[in-house]
Amino acid sequence: MTRVKICGIRTEAAALAAAVAGADAVGFVFYPRSSRYVSPERAAQLARLLPPFVARVGVFVNAPVALVERIADQVGLDLVQLHGEEPPEVCARAPRRVIKAFRVEGPEALRRAAEYPACAVLLDAYVPGRYGGTGRPFDWSLTRQIERPVILSGGLTPENVAEAVRRVRPYAVDVSSGVETDGEKDPRRIQAFVRAVREVDRELQEVRR
Repeated sequence: MTRVKICGIRTEAAALAAAVAGADAVGFVFYPRSSRYVSPERAAQLARLLPPFVARVGVFVNAPVALVERIADQVGLDLVQLHGEEPPEVCARAPRRVIKAFRVEGPEALRRAAEYPACAVLLDAYVPGRYGGTGRPFDWSLTRQIERPVILSGGLTPENVAEAVRRVRPYAVDVSSGVETDGEKDPRRIQAFVRAVREVDRELQEVRR
């Protein structure tokens, strides 16, 4: 089964919409320069609304390990997603299991992935000066270079996620702007996104039979 993460959660409505739709994880962005930034205090409130078995992921960009640890404890994070230029040793010192994100401009962006002690690799589109949430895809064929669980991100929407899952067969898919309307999470698009993933999973399971 392809896991689904809804990232950039900032409101009670968005958190509950993700949970009701059947998302496996939600992401809280703790990068102050992001339009989807949420304070640790607010994220802690939202995290308490989520039912059991919905993973809480904190997204950080080049943050000191001490800050990551403090926020992880405060919010009750299950995993941390390092989305900047963090070196492997920072991943090794992180207070939770790590998802290491790579912004993919070409094959060279993925050559160091094996050096990172991460439980999964998230692949996002490279946009200069932007750390995710751009709504742009990248060349999905590059995912074949990764030999660990791949979380596919970048430009995914309810309209194209089924094709992405068919082509890449990722461990998980991650979406933020693709389920927004006018910059806010749209419960209908969240529902449609999760439904599309579940439907293509069933389709692929039938093919394997």
